[in-house]
Amino acid sequence: MTSGRTGIFPTFFLSGFECSTFDWKEAGRRDLTAETQHREHAVEDYALLAELGIGVAREGIPWPLVERRGEYDFSLIDPLIDAMNRARVVPIWDLCHYGYPDDADPLAPDFPERFARYCRAAAEYVVPRVTARAPNFFTPINEITFFAFAGGEWGWVAPFLKSREARHDLRLALSAAAIAGARAIREVDQDARMVNMDPLVNVVAPRDRPDLAEAARYETCEDTFLALDILAGRQRPELGGSPDILDIVGTNCYSFGQMEYREQGPHAALPPDDDRIRPLCDLMTMAWERYGRPMIISETSGLREARTTWLTDVMQESLAAVDRGIDLHGICLFPAVDMPDWHTGEWLHNGICDLVDEAGDLRRVRDEEYVAELRRWQRLLNRVSSLDEDPFRDPVDLEDVVRAARSREWQGDRDWS
Repeated sequence: MTSGRTGIFPTFFLSGFECSTFDWKEAGRRDLTAETQHREHAVEDYALLAELGIGVAREGIPWPLVERRGEYDFSLIDPLIDAMNRARVVPIWDLCHYGYPDDADPLAPDFPERFARYCRAAAEYVVPRVTARAPNFFTPINEITFFAFAGGEWGWVAPFLKSREARHDLRLALSAAAIAGARAIREVDQDARMVNMDPLVNVVAPRDRPDLAEAARYETCEDTFLALDILAGRQRPELGGSPDILDIVGTNCYSFGQMEYREQGPHAALPPDDDRIRPLCDLMTMAWERYGRPMIISETSGLREARTTWLTDVMQESLAAVDRGIDLHGICLFPAVDMPDWHTGEWLHNGICDLVDEAGDLRRVRDEEYVAELRRWQRLLNRVSSLDEDPFRDPVDLEDVVRAARSREWQGDRDWS
C-alpha cells in the first residue's frame, strides 16, 4: 500500500528497445529492431524486464514499415504485444523514431495531417490489444531536437539537409506533427498520456574562443528546449501546443551531452575530467523550472565496464534533484539489450544485456554487475525486484523516493560522466 503520492508508472525503473527506422546516409532504410533481433527474441526480452522488476518499456512502431500507400499493416508488432502482455509490462509506444515513409516529406504542408492519420490508426490498433491495467503511453516523435540536427543540419538521416536554417525548419515541422499526432491519439483514448523527450545538454565555448560563450549558453538554455516549448504552447501557440500535449517531460542523459561548441558539424564531447561539466541535477532543474511537469529520465546508459558506475552516478544525481523538489517518476535504463553504433555497426555494450552472435542468432548475456547495481537501488527505494501478476497493485510510492533522497543528502557534482 502507498502512503503518499502515487507514481505515474507501476515501477520506478523503466527500460526500452532501440527501434530507429531512419533512412541512413548511403546505407538506406535501416530497422534497428531487426538488427538486434528483438522481434524474434521478444518473449525473452520482456521476460528479462519482468524478472528484473521493470514494468515499463519504450517500444517502437516502425512507421516506414507499417504504412504503404496510405494503408496500414501493424501485424509486424504483434509478437511484441504478445510478449509484453505475457510479461505484464506496460509500453510507451514510440511512433516515429527518426523514420518516416519513403514517399513522405516532413517539410510538406500535409505532413502533420498524414502523421496524425497514422497516429490515430496506431492507437486504434494497440489500445485494445495491450492488456496491462494502466494508462496508454505514447511518444509521438522521439527527440525532435536531435532528429532536426541529424536530418536537418548534419545530413545523417533523411531528409539529408545540411544547414542551420533547414534544422530550424525541420524542428518546427516535426513539432507541428507531434502536436497533431497527440491530438489524434486522444481522439482514440482521451486519457492517453504523452511522454515527450529530448536530450539534456551542456554546451560550453572552447577555452580559446570566449566569443562563442553566448552561442553555447543559448544552445544549452534555450535552443535545447525549443521543441518542448512548442509542444507546451510556450512558443508558436498557433500550432496548438499546451501543457497537456507536452504532458510528461522525458530527459535523455548521456555523457556525450556535455559538449564543446563547434561552429560547423556536431559539437565535441568533453572528457570526463573536464571542469566545465555541469551536474546532471542542475540540468534536470532547468527542465523542471521551465515546465513544472512530471519528469522521467527517458534514456540513460554507460558503456561497457562503466555501465555500473554510470547507474550509480545517475541515481545519485537524480535523487539530488528529487531533494530539490523535482517531480521525478522514473529512470529508463536504455536499452535493455545492446545496440549497434549507428556509424560503425560495432556493438556499443550499453544495454542490460550484451548480444553475442552464435551462428547468426544474437544470444542475450546479462551484465551481472549492472544488474546487481540495479538491485541495490531497488532495495534502497523500496521497489519491487520482479513483477507479480498485477504490477499496479503496489504502485510506486513517490514518498519512498523522496525519503531515499533525503536520507543520504546527495549533492550534484561534476564527476558523473
